[in-house]
Amino acid sequence: MSFPAETIIQGDCIEELKKLPSGSVDLVFADPPYNLQLGGDLLRPDNSKVDAVDDDWDQFESFAAYDAFTKAWMAECRRVLKDDGALWVIGSYHNIFRVGATLQDLGFWILNDVVWRKTNPMPNFKGTRFTNAHETLIWAAKSRGGRRYTFNYDAMKMANDELQMRSDWTFPLCTGEERIKDASGAKAHPTQKPEALLHRLILASTKPGDLILDPFFGSGTTGAAAKRLGRRFIGLEKEDEYIAVAKTRISKVIPVSPEDVQVTGSKRSEPRVPFGQIVEAGLLRPGDVLYCPKGERAARVRADGSLAVGDMTGSIHKVGAMVQSAPACNGWTYWHFKTDAGLAPIDVLRIKMRKDAPAAAA
Repeated sequence: MSFPAETIIQGDCIEELKKLPSGSVDLVFADPPYNLQLGGDLLRPDNSKVDAVDDDWDQFESFAAYDAFTKAWMAECRRVLKDDGALWVIGSYHNIFRVGATLQDLGFWILNDVVWRKTNPMPNFKGTRFTNAHETLIWAAKSRGGRRYTFNYDAMKMANDELQMRSDWTFPLCTGEERIKDASGAKAHPTQKPEALLHRLILASTKPGDLILDPFFGSGTTGAAAKRLGRRFIGLEKEDEYIAVAKTRISKVIPVSPEDVQVTGSKRSEPRVPFGQIVEAGLLRPGDVLYCPKGERAARVRADGSLAVGDMTGSIHKVGAMVQSAPACNGWTYWHFKTDAGLAPIDVLRIKMRKDAPAAAA
């Protein structure tokens, strides 16, 4: 069963999930009801009422009822995920711990919990608790030890000024022009998420053309971000008014051009090139000498792609570690060869092999 780039399905999420084929989805992003358990109206100091989430879809008669609901939709999401797929789910302190326990019980493998720190949280008007200034996202693979999930590590590092992306993300709540309003000027959806949040997690954990499922589509933030980034999406939503809002919103999104949606590649995803192939290709020859970055240590290249330093022999990594008395070593960046411009890491030869490989295959 194939899906068009933009698919919005109206109906109960659990019943509609059951109709989707197994192993068809690359990523799930779920923003389920939080089961906020609000006790009466919330008032500001001036006695005006706070527009809180009191919709019927967020009401559950007990924790047991909420847990059963969570297990039902999450089990179906796991079924429709591909073996290398992953799931993101977001929640607050009201529900995220129950959701996390269910997720683990079903066989998902948690990769990270990410804290979305809000720059403009709603104050605690009663002054009885800390200001609730964050929500939590859980990122999980379909199973432990399964096929490798997508993680664009280098793209996230690039987006963070070439520093590793941390698990605490800072974004403002939806306000101003991003906040969608209805004809009366009220919020079209009470829990609309910032598109920047979806932009980051989609960029981090999918590839262009991947299929993203949102079982609680709401105002269509997932669809808008997916379309902009060249991903396909399926949105499940029960409420007529939310579907109308989402369709109007997504129709206005202009996708990024295919060449601009590409992200910084990861070396882990590139074809493996054993050092022995460098020798076989004649880029280095048996008897050539390699040096450490400062030129103080030297090793001879042998015909089988191993290195020799005195009586020590082994792979580029093993010998590099031994000469440094280190537990491990990346031989590709440690060992250098002589060029007219000075010493260069042997990794440049691996890069050359990778570049030449498609041409050779053609």
